[in-house]
Amino acid sequence: MSKTTYYINGNTVRPLEEAVPQRKPERTRRELEEVRRKKNRRKAARRNRERALSMNRAFVTFLTGCVAASAFVAVSLIQIRSNVTQQMKEVAALESQVADMKADNDARYKEITSSTDLNAIKDAAINRLGMKNATQDQIVYYSVDNSNYMDQYNDIPE
Repeated sequence: MSKTTYYINGNTVRPLEEAVPQRKPERTRRELEEVRRKKNRRKAARRNRERALSMNRAFVTFLTGCVAASAFVAVSLIQIRSNVTQQMKEVAALESQVADMKADNDARYKEITSSTDLNAIKDAAINRLGMKNATQDQIVYYSVDNSNYMDQYNDIPE
């Protein structure tokens, strides 16, 4: 006894088809291999993801060491740069002092040379100390090699 069910489609009544499972067409060997390969790839990808997410103690220790080494290098670099900057400031201050001292020395040298009266010195030497100008026979000329100094081994003849 089969009971047929009907449904309304517009102005006609049609019988309702029973839900009978339809057979899937059989897959070929190639399709089955392809499906198997896809499943294997998915499984391998899942395993790789799980491996990538898992961290064992050795890996964590290695990463901790890397972070510590990086931090040490960064701090050392900052200290070295700080020392270099400080030394550059000290060098600049010393160069400034040297320039100031050279300027003072030049000013004092000019002051001394301008304040010295050679005529007054000559007058004091001749009148007060009794010195006389050298005569021609008292002047002795020496030839000097290209060097800027001369060694004296004996007394100069008079």
